[in-house]
Amino acid sequence: MIGLVPKMMRVAVLMLLAIACTSTASRADTGIVTAVISKGALIVGIGAGRGTLVFHDHTYHLVISGMSFGASIGVSTAKLKGRAYNIQTPADIEGAYSAIGAGVAVAAGAGSVRLRNARGVILELSGMRVGVEFSLASSGVRIRLR
Repeated sequence: MIGLVPKMMRVAVLMLLAIACTSTASRADTGIVTAVISKGALIVGIGAGRGTLVFHDHTYHLVISGMSFGASIGVSTAKLKGRAYNIQTPADIEGAYSAIGAGVAVAAGAGSVRLRNARGVILELSGMRVGVEFSLASSGVRIRLR
């Protein structure tokens, strides 16, 4: 009887390992995002642009829109590139993203942003902004697949 308990424990552990190895739970992955966004601002800023998501060797086109509220004035265009983390399907990139930021671009300037949506997707983008803009504002961005 004493030898039976360790044997039952080994069988139970092997069964748990087999279940864990055959689980169909999806793992989150990473995609590459590029975006070109133009923005005009006078207190309230409005921006629009297009981009792409490269995920598992497929390219998905994106439509990007956004608003900012606060001390903003100017016109600029940003060319951004970076990564989208925690994606299980391309549709996960869709939704509203929020960020609070401050930045200044005169003629040309570099910047970066980190955004998150309700599905847990995190965008880390950086690049160049061309134009004249001063901003100390709360921003919101909406992304959808085209």
